[in-house]
Amino acid sequence: MKTRNIMAACTIALSTAFLTTACSDDFLKVENPTGEPLEEYYTTDAHIQEAVAAAYDPTHWPDWGFDQYNPLNCDAESMGDDFWVGGATIADQAQWHKLFNFEANQNFTLSSLWTVDYTGIKRCNDVLLYIDKYAKDNLTEEAANSYKEQARLLRIYYYNNLWHYFGNIPFYLDNLSGDYQAPQLPADEVYKNLITELEDIIKSNVLPMRWEDANSGRVSQATAYMLYAEMVMYQNDESRFATALDYMKQIINSGKYALNPDFAAIWDEKGEWGSESIFEINYNSANTERDWGTPLRTGGTVMPTLISPNGYKDPKTKEDPNVWTGSGWGFMPMKKETYALFAENDKRREATCWVIPETEEYTPRYQDTHIWLQKYRPYDRNLPTVGTKELNYNNNLRVYRFAETLLNAAELSLRTGGSAEGEAKTWLNMVRTRAGLSAKASVTVDDVLTERHLEFIGEGKRYWDLVRAEGISGASNVNKASTELVPDSYGYRTNSWTPQKKYIPISQAELDSDPNLKQNNY
Repeated sequence: MKTRNIMAACTIALSTAFLTTACSDDFLKVENPTGEPLEEYYTTDAHIQEAVAAAYDPTHWPDWGFDQYNPLNCDAESMGDDFWVGGATIADQAQWHKLFNFEANQNFTLSSLWTVDYTGIKRCNDVLLYIDKYAKDNLTEEAANSYKEQARLLRIYYYNNLWHYFGNIPFYLDNLSGDYQAPQLPADEVYKNLITELEDIIKSNVLPMRWEDANSGRVSQATAYMLYAEMVMYQNDESRFATALDYMKQIINSGKYALNPDFAAIWDEKGEWGSESIFEINYNSANTERDWGTPLRTGGTVMPTLISPNGYKDPKTKEDPNVWTGSGWGFMPMKKETYALFAENDKRREATCWVIPETEEYTPRYQDTHIWLQKYRPYDRNLPTVGTKELNYNNNLRVYRFAETLLNAAELSLRTGGSAEGEAKTWLNMVRTRAGLSAKASVTVDDVLTERHLEFIGEGKRYWDLVRAEGISGASNVNKASTELVPDSYGYRTNSWTPQKKYIPISQAELDSDPNLKQNNY
């Protein structure tokens, strides 16, 4: 069921007060659009809810905002081994092409993602400030605690994005003042601060394991558990593996989540916020305000347009709900080698790979393969009835699924001394059985990494798995960045990933804004 209560509030005028660019200190200043002093406005439950909604709003922005297209799955896949970048030419969304070839620089990097996430962090800090300073006496204890823990967990979510990509980042938990500059911490120090904060959020046990349908879209205790596992696994923090495993078991045993028996159905609108979904970014094509001049307004997503063929006309009749009469921009064509990874009887293949026969024509763009990502394939049924259609598809972005919980648990079990024939095998085989594959009698960490590859193609997980596998002794070469992210036979990728490439460059605008920032050694 797709419900959007938390996001609907983001259409309020309050949200627009924060929409600024990062290369100015203005985005750190707050002016209430009603003209009332902050201490008079943020005193009621209703107005605090507006601030909470505003804190969620930047989760929508990466797909298009601040002059870049940055859907989080596409950003990560552009550096991985399953897709080409595509587009009109190698100059189209040049930051992706530079990242793909590991030659990004301060002028070609994910500059808008920095802006988006720091805006989100600032808004989360606002919620905490307003509650403690202005509204505490007018909120119930239950409401105040819920709003605060949602804001704290969202702040971890935004920082986690920045930490993954940029590593060495300015870090603060209270809004800045004065020169609006925060100390830039080494990546390991950022991790220590974030994981400690996340542990405190989890310990509070304020958020539900799963929200009721009317509040789908809010971060939950299960979201916190998934963030925790993702972070400690990426950091290869073995001291916390047992705790992360316990959190995965709590999700598994909660009875709140389960695999969708039909893998293909996950990606349909009816599959959004289904039994398998732990966290999604809601996009709504109804009453959209998003247009060419207003990319940050509430509405749908441009991602299906980005990642589909140009000039393609579905040969099916208009009476078929699967028809698509739009035209895509040709980014992220899938490699033919990716399609070949799947066994013929793997049900995920057709639900992941949209293969267009050579007899069906469209305008091929750069790096075209005639294979596209089925999971977020555009359909007319996902388009708005009003507004600019190509910008407003009704497709939620899946961030955490129960399948990842199972595979996290399997890997963590093995890496904490669990048996290859024990619980790890059970959890991995649940995913394989759903895919129509035979069960394994025993499993290894490399089996889990390989299963993750097949399960999450196009979801922005693979690149991070390749990087973290450099520190996993049981990972084979097919699951490591140093051996998979190397020059290809097509002449598209001419450089290799190295540990120096783990953190991407900080944009020149940020370096100019804060002279104390040090560029990553990329």
